[in-house]
Amino acid sequence: MTNNIERHAKLLKASARAAKNITTILDSYELFQRTVDIICDEFGFYYAGVFLVDETNQYALLRAGRGEPGRAMLREGHRLAIGGNSMIGASIANKKGRIALDVGAEAVFFENPHLPKTRSEMALPLIVADEAIGALTVQSTEEAAFHEEDIDALQTMADQLAVAIQNAKLHRQEERRSRLLKAANRVGKEVASILDLDQLLPQTVNIICEAYGLYYAGVFLLDEKSEFAVLRAGYGKAGKAMLAEGHKLRVGTESMIGACIAMGEARIALDVGEERVHFKNPHLPHTRSEMALPLIYGGKTLGAVTIQSSEERAFGDDDITTLLTMAEHLAVAINNARLIEELKEAHNEILRNKVFEALTTASTEAIHWIGNKTLPISLTVARLREEIADGKVDVESLREDLDMISESAAQIIQVKEQLIGAVREMKPRPVLFADVLQTAAMQRSIAPEAIHVEIDPEAAYVIADSTQLTRAVGNILQNAAESGAKSIKVRVHPTEERGILEIDIEDDGAGMSEETMRKVWSPFYTTRGVSHHGLGLPAAMHVVSQSQGRIALVSEEGKGTTVAMFMPQGRVTSDEVQPGGVKNILLIDDNDDWSNLLVELLKGTKVKLTQTTELKKFPAADLILVDENIASVSLTEVLAALSKAGLASKTVVLTSAINPERVTQYLRDGLKDVTVKPYSASEVSELLK
Repeated sequence: MTNNIERHAKLLKASARAAKNITTILDSYELFQRTVDIICDEFGFYYAGVFLVDETNQYALLRAGRGEPGRAMLREGHRLAIGGNSMIGASIANKKGRIALDVGAEAVFFENPHLPKTRSEMALPLIVADEAIGALTVQSTEEAAFHEEDIDALQTMADQLAVAIQNAKLHRQEERRSRLLKAANRVGKEVASILDLDQLLPQTVNIICEAYGLYYAGVFLLDEKSEFAVLRAGYGKAGKAMLAEGHKLRVGTESMIGACIAMGEARIALDVGEERVHFKNPHLPHTRSEMALPLIYGGKTLGAVTIQSSEERAFGDDDITTLLTMAEHLAVAINNARLIEELKEAHNEILRNKVFEALTTASTEAIHWIGNKTLPISLTVARLREEIADGKVDVESLREDLDMISESAAQIIQVKEQLIGAVREMKPRPVLFADVLQTAAMQRSIAPEAIHVEIDPEAAYVIADSTQLTRAVGNILQNAAESGAKSIKVRVHPTEERGILEIDIEDDGAGMSEETMRKVWSPFYTTRGVSHHGLGLPAAMHVVSQSQGRIALVSEEGKGTTVAMFMPQGRVTSDEVQPGGVKNILLIDDNDDWSNLLVELLKGTKVKLTQTTELKKFPAADLILVDENIASVSLTEVLAALSKAGLASKTVVLTSAINPERVTQYLRDGLKDVTVKPYSASEVSELLK
């Protein structure tokens, strides 16, 4: 009797020590593992294990086990049916402790190959608020190692363990809630400052997946007819693949996103395999849980966000609350970005109207000017006809009249070319700006050493008509030279405005007064006398405006002038050149930006390209290309040498700025063709056809 009392007291003390250690642990994994270790160490038992009831309430899952047997069973996903043929299952089902004094004779004992030495077992339910959340198994190598009174002593420890498990769960939920709130605030803070949809939406899905640790996120926006939700941003490789395919979902009940938008409310699939409206996506094979959140602003549905996890039942009430908050932030940001786009479009429309107004004014001025120049011509012709009819023609007077007519006609042609160029405008295309700049400088006789060029690699191409842009840049360079500039700096770089380049042409010339700057954009305004028409900058503005760009000017008397052109950024595709039947090309050109581009584009093809500026002997070639603006040798000499060698019919003159008079002359000289320079693989392929 005395031995039983002492034994019971010892168990109570050990139970109290174990409970004290257990209740201070808030990390679930550490709690379970420390529990089985403390039980075995304090009581000297063979084995201890902690089971928790799964979400279906059908099985008890092993969450921690002592030693190697415990680790082996965890790797196997060891579980026992509740109410089934096991001590643990029966203990949970009945909410009572059970003892097996001889496991071989116990009807409900689960024979376990990992624990061959077990002879006695005790199973203690873990109960919280009258609900069995799991059970504790304690096993001994001795028969009849446990007594009924041991259940009372050890159940106290089991009750403390149940409380500790609940506390750890609450702590974990609180930590998760805090993390979710921080993530939602981060999303709200970061997306609120982005006003470009093409930047906002990809940034959002990245933040969501990284902050929440999710498998995938995507943003859909409604199309104009509100019939389809179109994917506008997706996370990772799966997102890129779906964007490339133009992934979209019909609004309705056929998909989570479609149903979410149609109903204007969030949808959750805790197990997508069981969800009727889940869209099975081959790009996202690991999705097990999905949440679709509507993007609503001002009562209007803009689209929806899909959030997916590779775990089943990954989303709870806290997730819904914080993610809905995030979706609200995103809807506001999307609406703001759209408003900015609308404001930009309205601004562009105003700018276009102003440009058209300015062009109308310029045209009116031009008509008046041309009328004034034409009137003396018509009067002189009429007078000459009278003199001829009367037989009173004075040869000297006739010569003066013809000189006047010739001068007036030349001025009219010059003004026409200044205003609208020598040829009709071509469709804007990606143009290599360095080549345009080189051509413009050569045509205006600007010394190469006077120009200092910096072009960002990302800003190599600009969308424009190369002929017209050459004219505009030439006008600005000529203005700089005529103002006495010794140095002209040209800088080209991307701006913060997506898809727009800034081209700065800065000179150290005489500069302008404030009064001159106010009038400088007016056609026919000049400070350089009657020999100048005052059309350089207005013509440049016309060219830039036609390319949907804008132009500005900063100047200070005595300190020079800077002209800034803001132009659409050009991009060329990575297509391959299709050489057709051309196998050998002879290129007569300097080592400049365009020739280097052609060499690069022809890499990987079977076309042999030979580049030279030597005119003594020409290698065999199917096609001869000549840069019209070659600097190291006279173009006249080049064409004469080719003609002498009988190669004119194979020769094509390439230029960034077409001039009809020169084209006519080249063709009269027997050349095969004259065309604008190609700046992309597709244009080179067209040239080689």
